[in-house]
Amino acid sequence: MPFRKKNKQAEAPTPEEVAKLGFKNEVKAAKDKGSDVYNHFHSQENAKNVADAKKRKRIYGAILSALIAILLIMYIISMLLTQWGDLVITIGDLSDGKTIMLSESASFDDAAVKLNGGSVKEVTNITKSWLPKGLDTAKDGQHNGENYLAYTFYLKNTGDKDLKYNTTMTITGVSKSADEAVRIQIYKNGEDNTYAKGTYKNRKTAETDATKWVDNDTVIATKNTSLKAGKVEKFTVVMWIEGNDRECVDAIRGGTVRSQMVFDVVKENEE
Repeated sequence: MPFRKKNKQAEAPTPEEVAKLGFKNEVKAAKDKGSDVYNHFHSQENAKNVADAKKRKRIYGAILSALIAILLIMYIISMLLTQWGDLVITIGDLSDGKTIMLSESASFDDAAVKLNGGSVKEVTNITKSWLPKGLDTAKDGQHNGENYLAYTFYLKNTGDKDLKYNTTMTITGVSKSADEAVRIQIYKNGEDNTYAKGTYKNRKTAETDATKWVDNDTVIATKNTSLKAGKVEKFTVVMWIEGNDRECVDAIRGGTVRSQMVFDVVKENEE
């Protein structure tokens, strides 16, 4: 009598297999009954894909918009810096009945409250003794030379009252630490003085060839200068990179220095 083979004990299905089998049976039953359940499952999947695609599109669009905005801001800043130039002269605060104006000519035919001293590019270092003589009398307005900036302008009390004014010159922009070796010579009515930042090792110590700036950003800050009604004062600003400065090294090559000079009328209660 032949032995009957024993049936192997079936292995228990896993929960994942049960769920998968149930899902297949459910879909098959729905199809057999002509129901739209099968289509419903596919519609849900398609809707999810479309929603994900829209979400990704919104994210990519936001990132692209942010990058464009950043580039636009950088472009505007660059354009403004180029427009402002390396030297700007402006009239600041005025006082009731007391006014001052600026001009590139002594006749004040072109009187203004703001002047642009322009810029000079692709300079190399020079030394003060190389500058031409009589820069303050050579020409009005911008008269740059090789490797230096020179700008002559006039300040006038255009009111009918005597006044006092403050003068402030500040460094408004620097790259590659070019201000460490810059020299700024200011003529006023024929008398001049040269200014430089304090030495790199000790900011409180002036360079041997110049008067020390007021601080790291302020070149000069004079107060309560008297100016009678109708009177005119003449200024010339000269800037260059001083080759004898210890900080005149290759590292500052291609650097820039931007500055602003502001004249403010002193109010009577502040004199």
